[in-house]
Amino acid sequence: MKPLTKEWVVKAEGDYATAGRELRARKSPNYDSACFHSQQCVEKYLKARLQEAAIPFPFTHQLSALLNLVLPVEPLWSGLLNGCKYLEKSR
Repeated sequence: MKPLTKEWVVKAEGDYATAGRELRARKSPNYDSACFHSQQCVEKYLKARLQEAAIPFPFTHQLSALLNLVLPVEPLWSGLLNGCKYLEKSR
């Protein structure tokens, strides 16, 4: 794994952990924060895959745009499009 790819993955895993903590909170869970960090997690994993494949990507938070860029190297990920669009709405 390329060093920059690993940086994206580490950041994605941090967002994943934060989203999970918010969802498990017994007192005053912050669901808005959980949604935000879920979106950020997916964004960073997509950017990691693009980075690893040496596919340039624009500065964007639009998951569907990033997913469309990665589909040539990961065609089976096309099933993730509806989930990406759903998370885009949660921002």
